Amino acid sequence: MTREKVELPPFQALIDAHWRDVARLARAMAGPVDGDDAAQRAWEKAYAAYPALTSAKNLRSWLLTITARCATDVHRARKPQRPLEEAPPVAVEGPDAATWPDPDLWRAVNELPERQRFAVTLKYVGDLDHHGVAAALDTTPAASRRLVSDALATLRSKLGVDDD
Repeated sequence: MTREKVELPPFQALIDAHWRDVARLARAMAGPVDGDDAAQRAWEKAYAAYPALTSAKNLRSWLLTITARCATDVHRARKPQRPLEEAPPVAVEGPDAATWPDPDLWRAVNELPERQRFAVTLKYVGDLDHHGVAAALDTTPAASRRLVSDALATLRSKLGVDDD
C-alpha cells in the first residue's frame, strides 16, 4: 500500500494563517502562564507530523486538535501546588480579572468538570464544530454535543440565566 503524495502549502503559510487561533486556544485551555508553552509544543508536533499528512483538507482543525491535546497534557501534568505561607505578593502585569468581560462567567467556566470545560473551550474559543471537538477529545460528535450541552446547562444554572 503506497501513500499518494499530497501537495501541502509551506509550513510557514500554515503558521501565518493560524498562529492566533493556536495561541488563543492554548491559553484558554492551559491558562495564561502555560498557554504559550502548550502552543509552542503544538507547533513542534505539527511540524514533525506535517510531511506525513495524507490530506490538506481542514488543516486548521488538525492544528487545533494537536493544540488541544498539548494543552490537556500540560493541564494533566500539573501537580497540586501548596501556597507558600510567607511568600510576598508577586506583581504581574496584565489585565485584572475584574476588567475581563464577565469575570463571573470565567469563574464558572473554570469550575466546570475538565472534559466539559475543554469541550466548551474548543467549541467557543477554538471555534471548532462538534466533529473537531470530538477529534480533539478523542470521543464521538454525539458525546461532544452532550459535553457542551451539559456545560452550558451548568453555566446557565450557576449564573442564573434563563433559556428564553
